[in-house]
Amino acid sequence: MAAQISKKRKFVADGVFYAELNEFFTRELAEDGYAGVEVRVTPARTEIIIRATHTQNVLGEKGRRIRELTTLVQKRFKFPENAVELYAERVQNRGLCAIAQCESVKFKLLNGLAVRRACYGVVRFVMESGAKGCEVVVSGKVRAARAKAMKFADGFMIHSGNPARDFITTAVRHVDLRQGVLGIKVKIMLDSDPTGRNGPKQTLPDIVTILEPKEDVTILEPSAQDFRPAPPAAAAAPEPVEA
Repeated sequence: MAAQISKKRKFVADGVFYAELNEFFTRELAEDGYAGVEVRVTPARTEIIIRATHTQNVLGEKGRRIRELTTLVQKRFKFPENAVELYAERVQNRGLCAIAQCESVKFKLLNGLAVRRACYGVVRFVMESGAKGCEVVVSGKVRAARAKAMKFADGFMIHSGNPARDFITTAVRHVDLRQGVLGIKVKIMLDSDPTGRNGPKQTLPDIVTILEPKEDVTILEPSAQDFRPAPPAAAAAPEPVEA
């Protein structure tokens, strides 16, 4: 039987576990389009779902790589045998995934592409994928010796309020170049989607829906309507009883 721990300690332990797991996969699966992890705890086992754009690379040849990752996680966090299971899930729309696009900018810069060209390419791809707005910020020693921040934005972007938590996905990455470290930040504003696949189901609170007016009925002749309550029905006479 597992040792009883307080609710507060349990939430802290779960948060630390998720943070370390996310950091490990970010470093290990950066080139495979890693886009986040989800932990599901069931009574039988702990299921870890890795979201990525290239799931075949995460699985490896005949599932070899995912088995290696499973063993590493099991030994690091001291899980019993067969108590943890790793799965790979493909990202449906990578154009709306901030982590995938941030990694895309990072590898473009590492391959020597100009900052403006890399960022404008990502912004255009995100907007063509159906996003409502996109913002890419690259800060550091971009060209000159003096550090500065370059911002590339398109579409509509909100910055405050509760909808900013629901509609905006953010990712930050650091890229080591010869002249120093550059910081990359990608923000994508999703559009509302009733199915919930490409964005939140709810709409923005300031969206006003204007309904079509009802068709007017043309009155050809005057008419009158009596709004007085109808008089109570007369009590029915009792039927004669046969002797």
